[in-house]
Amino acid sequence: MAAMSTILDRIVASKRSEIARLHQETSKADWLRRLEAAPPVRDFEQALRQPGVQVIAEIKRASPSAGAIRADADPVRTAQAYSAAGAACLSVLTDGPFFQGSLEDLQAVRNVVALPILRKDFILDRFQVWEARAAGADAVLLIAEILDDRDLRELLREIHAQGMTALVECYEAANLRRVVAAGARVIGINNRNLHTFEVRLEHTLELADQVPKDRVLVSESGIRSREDILRLEAVGVKAVLVGETLMRSADPGATLRRLRGL
Repeated sequence: MAAMSTILDRIVASKRSEIARLHQETSKADWLRRLEAAPPVRDFEQALRQPGVQVIAEIKRASPSAGAIRADADPVRTAQAYSAAGAACLSVLTDGPFFQGSLEDLQAVRNVVALPILRKDFILDRFQVWEARAAGADAVLLIAEILDDRDLRELLREIHAQGMTALVECYEAANLRRVVAAGARVIGINNRNLHTFEVRLEHTLELADQVPKDRVLVSESGIRSREDILRLEAVGVKAVLVGETLMRSADPGATLRRLRGL
């Protein structure tokens, strides 16, 4: 299997082509009109600040590292099951070529649940932020590994200007320092090594004390059991993002309830 850095490079190159088309086909004026018609923002950050460890439940059909996870997944039914099982927020993969997702998935989910929704994609340009908000997203993922300091700060500012929350994710400890310095309020530590695909829950445990206590710390990848969540809670984790464990389950709602300790 190719190294994740190579896959990341391919994803970013693919995304830059998408962004170029977006700029050709739309203008800032188009987006301002669409943003006026966007539904109200739901408070993603506040949903994660509720007592206990909150779950961001993810809708994901496939990934470059796992291949097909559940190719025939119905985002609407999955979202409804997550909502009924007590998810605090939802995450919807909107990348098509590598994750088999779409903005249409996000819009469909927005129409049937009241939970805040994260657009999970590879965001490199403010047009993508506007696209997310126009589709009904309440939060946007930023990945420190693919953004320099200037772009990170500018995209963070644009997400906040739209009233949304930024979930700013990193893997490397050096990037965690950049994320904190940029002022991110919701910080994700990815437990997946972007070069080897190895997933270690301990990665969050090792870096947690570098996250200021006033930020919302989210642990991502490799969360499979209630015991995992309790270990993370002990070091100050406020939320977990869970996709594969739920999507591979025969009953995602029941699995989510078990993770929540019900």
